[in-house]
Amino acid sequence: MTEKLKGIAASAGVAVAKAYLLVQPDLSFETKTVENSDNEETRLDAALTASTDELSLIKEKAEASLGADAASVFDAHMMVLSDPDFVSQIKDTIKSKKENAEAALKEVADSFITIFEGMTDNPYMQERAADIKDVTKRVMANLLGVKLPSPALINEEVIIVADDLTPSETAQLDKKYVKAFVTNIGGKTSHSAIMANTLEIPAVLGLGNITELVKNGDLIAASGLTGEVVINPDEATQAEFKAAGEAYAKQKAEWAQLKNAETLTADGKHFELAANIGTPKDVEGVNDNGSEAIGLYRTEFLYMDSDHFPTEDEQYEAYKAVLEGMNGKPVVVRTMDIGGDKKLPYFQMPEEMNPFLGWRALRISLSEGGDAMFRTQLRALLRASVHGRLRIMFPMVALVSEFRKAKAIYDEEKANLISEGTAIADNIEVGIMVEIPAAAVLADQFAKEVDFFSIGTNDLIQYTMAADRMNEKVSYLYQPYNPSILRLIDNVIKAAHAEGKWTGMCGAMAGDQTAVPLLMGMGLDEFSMSATSVLQTRALMKRLDSKKMEELAHKALTETSTVEEVLTLVDEYTK
Repeated sequence: MTEKLKGIAASAGVAVAKAYLLVQPDLSFETKTVENSDNEETRLDAALTASTDELSLIKEKAEASLGADAASVFDAHMMVLSDPDFVSQIKDTIKSKKENAEAALKEVADSFITIFEGMTDNPYMQERAADIKDVTKRVMANLLGVKLPSPALINEEVIIVADDLTPSETAQLDKKYVKAFVTNIGGKTSHSAIMANTLEIPAVLGLGNITELVKNGDLIAASGLTGEVVINPDEATQAEFKAAGEAYAKQKAEWAQLKNAETLTADGKHFELAANIGTPKDVEGVNDNGSEAIGLYRTEFLYMDSDHFPTEDEQYEAYKAVLEGMNGKPVVVRTMDIGGDKKLPYFQMPEEMNPFLGWRALRISLSEGGDAMFRTQLRALLRASVHGRLRIMFPMVALVSEFRKAKAIYDEEKANLISEGTAIADNIEVGIMVEIPAAAVLADQFAKEVDFFSIGTNDLIQYTMAADRMNEKVSYLYQPYNPSILRLIDNVIKAAHAEGKWTGMCGAMAGDQTAVPLLMGMGLDEFSMSATSVLQTRALMKRLDSKKMEELAHKALTETSTVEEVLTLVDEYTK
């Protein structure tokens, strides 16, 4: 039966393909007493073999798409499967308790997990608990005869249907086969949207209950341009979506002609258009889309795609690859932004009532538990600085004293490396991400000490409006064009310019075609967005007059009190 849904258009593009449900199956079971223990052991051996085969294939795919380091986690998983102590204990439990294999597996796995989680003085052994959990889930699925979804193993054209997508799941998606994804939750600024834009995969999010409405193999038409999704579309609807996809492809081809053009307004003013990335692999897309810089390298993916804290050398190689890949163009690297919804299986974090306002990002880096990790990252960055034009940015800064403390650690590690005879570039800029209203309000004082600002609007908006950007019930309060948000942004830009510093923006607002004219008028120096938005934005700027945009911004800042009034003004000045 055909069903039409409307969600949030989070990543541009249109697709028509079969559904692939990325939902966790029910792994519940009954504990049973068995007469034939040999039969249960045979079932266990078959499940272990099937799990090993699956992991080998997933590892092979992950190596091809993510690199050997990121795929090494699967080696740890296969080691658990072949651990004689682990396997023999399960078989002994089957025999001694006359239990079915499922019950024995859970019992032994739980005891191993408890032991490893208790090794608080040995982070490496604590990490093994997460491996055992993952492996146990896979073996249990094979015992129960159900399949765990494995996006890395997809080998036909599909549209992923999920409740949400984790960063690691999104990173496994192969663009060759995954034509789009649609989810129950999420919005334009969620991590799944950010990754979809980076991978150039169309996405429609916040559909509510699409996982309940779709079966594996159902045909789906999805538009990341309009937010429309149709389940089991008729032929006319399929043709309509395909035509929209072709029209968008044609539009992209027109924008592509601006790839090597300078970003100039109609009256000849230059703005810097940069791109956001998550991994060194994304640099190719940055260059293909004619970006003039990288305005945000989210280094937390180095940590999230690993089963251990990345070493100084591992990080150095990643940063070097990005800097070299940009051929002398500026690269803003954000230091590790872990916390909130970005967890590490090998790093114990406290349970918090509101983790987004809790112990995260620079707060971890400046703590006793994160200091060594922070110093390792800074040393790797400093060593890599000779390979390009490096800018370092600290996230989640609320206090001037936090910046001073982070900068002091940076200066200390720089002095240490120089004394060791390591070459360091002499043009590194050090700035902060302005995402906490306190920093935006006090921008005039921060501007005396930093080299630059980069405004993170995704968090700045949710913190200013006291509205969780992932909560559909308050999504109406996520208002990038609200005059209060515009005034905060204007305050940051003016404060930077008064001290001869520059201001960039790396939140979703920087690539928002409605916000761009306003930001141009305020004098934002650098716009950093998903690489796929760069050429569209260059085309927009090319037809706008910077003096008229200044007039627009002035009116929006001084004469409006609602989003609707701002939108009317933008319409008036850009049509």
